[in-house]
Amino acid sequence: MTIQEFIAQYKNHPVLFIGTGISLRYLENSFTWDGLLSKIALELTDNPEYYLDIKAKCFIEGKFDFLKIAALLEQDFNNKLSEDRNGKFKEINDIFYQKMSEGIHLSRFKIYICNLFSVLRFKTETSDELKEFRKIRKNVGSVITTNYDGLMENLFEFNKLIGNNILLSNPYGSVYKIHGCHENPEKVIITEKDYLDFNNKYELIRAQLLSLFIHNPIIFMGYSVNDDNIKKILKTIFTYVEPNSELAIKIKNNFLLVERDSNNENEIISEHDIVLDGLTIRINKIKTDNYTAIYQSISNLQLPVTALDVRKVQNIVKEIYAGGNIKVSITEDLDTLKNGDKILAIGSSKTIQYQYQTGSELLANYFNVIDESNSQILSLIDKYKIQPAQYFPIFGFSYINKEIQSSTALKKQQVHNVEDCIKNLPANCSKKHKNIDDIINDQTIPSSYKMNAIIYNAYHENIDLDEIEKFLRENPSSTDTSYRKLLSVYDLKKYNATQ
Repeated sequence: MTIQEFIAQYKNHPVLFIGTGISLRYLENSFTWDGLLSKIALELTDNPEYYLDIKAKCFIEGKFDFLKIAALLEQDFNNKLSEDRNGKFKEINDIFYQKMSEGIHLSRFKIYICNLFSVLRFKTETSDELKEFRKIRKNVGSVITTNYDGLMENLFEFNKLIGNNILLSNPYGSVYKIHGCHENPEKVIITEKDYLDFNNKYELIRAQLLSLFIHNPIIFMGYSVNDDNIKKILKTIFTYVEPNSELAIKIKNNFLLVERDSNNENEIISEHDIVLDGLTIRINKIKTDNYTAIYQSISNLQLPVTALDVRKVQNIVKEIYAGGNIKVSITEDLDTLKNGDKILAIGSSKTIQYQYQTGSELLANYFNVIDESNSQILSLIDKYKIQPAQYFPIFGFSYINKEIQSSTALKKQQVHNVEDCIKNLPANCSKKHKNIDDIINDQTIPSSYKMNAIIYNAYHENIDLDEIEKFLRENPSSTDTSYRKLLSVYDLKKYNATQ
């Protein structure tokens, strides 16, 4: 079975379980477990043999115990930094003593680890593949990761959850960082003691994750088939689920491991047996380097309700659970409703007129929709009443969804409005500039006219479209007319030539 056929069978939104291999694939500043500890040891001592000596002490039953290695390295690291206040690691000591003055005890070792992962340095050669990766977020329920870096929350714009916050989560639209995060050194799990504490304290967290595994397809990426994380998850599942039950079969069918195989463009799913404590568990596996095919298969998955819709409903339900002064109407007929703070309409398409977003909300999410190629949401455009004078970026939307019936009329409207806007710009906005900073720093242009100058130069292609896009992404304001004008210009210049 191909990867496309396998994922097309999904009846619910998949959950991604992301390991180090994914960060290694896309980031310059990512490390294997061994690589991370080796780097820290070398930075600490400038002696490559120092780390080898520590490893030698932790060679147990034919393999290196990296939990013990990390524990020994942490002890040495913290001791050496305490004896050298203003040396090579002065910045780490500064943070340590500042936190201590606030009554917060942190490990210098973990502060340093967090600093290593605090900035995302992307590999340029994988930028196209990353764009395909980003598109899948419209169909992904949640992400679970053992990585410390912020890659997944950066790509998906999901809420990150660490430690006990996992228990308070919305299952949709969350990144569960089960081994900690670069923003919280005290939550980093890396030593033997950390893992023991995790196992003793986080039974409820494991139950929360187990619920995700039971109800959603699980795709593991960034792990090998022999990874301890894979085995622990399977052991957890089948501790609570009868191995040969209907539920167990469902879980196995939904379980997919993506294992990297360099320079292999394979798209075929195979079966693989894992033996745990005498129990044989059969899983689905694909060995490939063709991650684009995997991402496109997830992105093309057609489900009755998008993950975005589910997130929105869950947020409303969460507010209802909270109680207070919220007024709630639950109905099958919208005509029976009176004004209330919250409306949860349940029924068939004959009684319920469902609209996920207004036109304004769609503009606010313009780049998310484009990034995700979310054609499902764009089908609603035909239901909107878009005023003739409204700046609406239809070219990009119609590029993604070619079935929008009103696109021809809206394109004419967009071109007319943009041309009319440019024609009526004040004369002092018509000066040629090569970049946005030049406009911002040009004292001959009043502050209130800066945006108009950017619009003029974007329309005449004096400023690179990538710079315009970056500016729009960093300064979102769907209700601001000038922003809408610039977005319409950008959209026209970016996508008009493609249609």
